[in-house]
Amino acid sequence: MTKLNINLSVIIPVYNSEATIPAVVSSVIEYLDDKVSFFEIILINDGSSEDNSRQVCEDLAKKHSNIIFISLSKNFGEHNAVMAGLQYSTGEIAVIIDDDLQNPPSEIIKLIEEVNKGYDVVYSKYEHKQHGYFRNFGSKINDIAATILLKKPRSLYLSSFKAINRFLINEIIKYTGPYPYIDGLIWQVTDNYSSVLVKHNKREMGESGYTLKKLVSLWLRMFTNFSVLPLRLSIVFGLVISLIGFFAALLFLIEKFNNPDIPLGWASLIISFLLLSGIQLCSLGMIGEYLGRLFLRDNGKPQYVIRDVIKNKH
Repeated sequence: MTKLNINLSVIIPVYNSEATIPAVVSSVIEYLDDKVSFFEIILINDGSSEDNSRQVCEDLAKKHSNIIFISLSKNFGEHNAVMAGLQYSTGEIAVIIDDDLQNPPSEIIKLIEEVNKGYDVVYSKYEHKQHGYFRNFGSKINDIAATILLKKPRSLYLSSFKAINRFLINEIIKYTGPYPYIDGLIWQVTDNYSSVLVKHNKREMGESGYTLKKLVSLWLRMFTNFSVLPLRLSIVFGLVISLIGFFAALLFLIEKFNNPDIPLGWASLIISFLLLSGIQLCSLGMIGEYLGRLFLRDNGKPQYVIRDVIKNKH
């Protein structure tokens, strides 16, 4: 097979992956070595605390001249780590791949070849997803939210395993806020996309790092960073409840006039109070989330902080 004349960056965010990252790196090098003219691997340690991922990545960077190791000072989140990797990437195309061996490096060429057809971004799609039930459920909710808020096509799955060209990389890294959401940034810039069918391996060891807390955090990034729809929905809910209250008041008045002896019950009052209070608190909380993120951004909350960058120049 003739080598593709291309400069490629493979970006791998790393979180507590001491057991898998050597195999991932080895597979990427073994597969791409005779497939592309030049490639670099960028490992970003996202504040791993439960194992020795940092040292393992550092050793890999010292061993291989085409590996760059970036160590973040704490856990900032997967999307922040990817942003750090994109900032340091030099490739014409960047491929983002997970650190758990579920994305086979042998599928990278499929994404590259599709990008070379003129697409800005190419997502992987899986014939059979090997994630657990909770992760699949979270992905489904995320997919529905992205379809509504980001206006992405219903048939497209926003996989973390994707390839983006240099034009799109340069646009994405212009974002300096503390709460990046890579797919949200992509869909703000382009709708020139494609997808290819790839394999998805079963997780051999460890567990997914996506907890309920992280999934909720991801959804909030999508809601508050890339859409004002939640605020508009709160207006609609307020108007609907106001109309219901208005018609209910008319019915109560008519009933009272028709039957003056009916005692005024506390049940309807309490229900109305709780319903209205709940909607008001929810709306205020949503507004507070938007304002809080603006405050943190203006107050200089960092997108990420790099402790070390290690690259073997020989």
